Amino acid sequence: MVKRVLVVGGAGYIGGAVTDLLAESGHDVRVYDCLLWEAEYRKPHAFVRGDIRDHERLAPHLAWADAVIWLAALVADGACALYPKLAVELNDRAVAWLVANYRGRIIFPSTSLAYGVGDGEFSEDAPLRPQTLYQETKVAAERHLTGRALVVRLATLFGVADSTSRPRFDLVPNLFTMSARTDGALMVHGGQQFRGFCHVRDVARVMVDHVGTSMIGPFNLCTENERIIDLAARVQRHIPAARVDVQPADRSATGDVRLQSTRARHELGFQPRFTLDDGIQQVRDLVSSGRLKDVRSSRYSNEAFLNAFPLSESFLRVGTTVDV
Repeated sequence: MVKRVLVVGGAGYIGGAVTDLLAESGHDVRVYDCLLWEAEYRKPHAFVRGDIRDHERLAPHLAWADAVIWLAALVADGACALYPKLAVELNDRAVAWLVANYRGRIIFPSTSLAYGVGDGEFSEDAPLRPQTLYQETKVAAERHLTGRALVVRLATLFGVADSTSRPRFDLVPNLFTMSARTDGALMVHGGQQFRGFCHVRDVARVMVDHVGTSMIGPFNLCTENERIIDLAARVQRHIPAARVDVQPADRSATGDVRLQSTRARHELGFQPRFTLDDGIQQVRDLVSSGRLKDVRSSRYSNEAFLNAFPLSESFLRVGTTVDV
């Protein structure tokens, strides 16, 4: 059955994959986004430029939608540390408002980093131990959504989402691949720590497949758990000329975050189509293609972009329609 799907934050990295798959599945797609990272929206879907804190602007689009895929957030620890008040407004309070003002289907991405670090693989029953503001706001959003939404706790994403949207080179597999291809070297801090990884399009597939279902609750999405030094070796196999420089681990690079996705495989039908090697090849080919004028540009990293282009006072004011 065709659904009217509002993709809030649909101009971003995950949104690029989600909107393509929604359209391929025949759904009626509308995107609501402030275009923080992009200069324009280039896809053929209905598009509304707006701030999720502008409730008057957002409300009629929620009323239109059978389902909402809520991707809007200030993402990553560094970005939230730069703008802590904004992080709470966007990642926590906006979700609370959504739950209070929308009765339809909600699909929401959270972060597996909220489990903290530890031995073994985390299942969905493991306690959440957020260590940073970003992680705390995601956990707060999950609480608002309890009993109302399909929440997917994401491993570190990788790969190319689509042919037009902004890639992210602040995600470890993508960063390693970009650095190896452009600089002939990649740097590993420590390297003995494990992380879970999942391709952005496999995440998008789960979201799109469940637009019309009633599945709710948290589900881990992870394709592979890999030691960082072994990830670097995989990148090197695809870019043999690159060297791997190993540096002592800093505090943020210690401890394991491994995920178990058994529940998602059994209950959501999660069947990943892309391996880490697939994603490495995609990013390598993207960097080599010349589509991106400057792959080292800060715009491909959330924290670096916000450091290079501080947000305006009008953006930071609650309830304004963003125009950047």
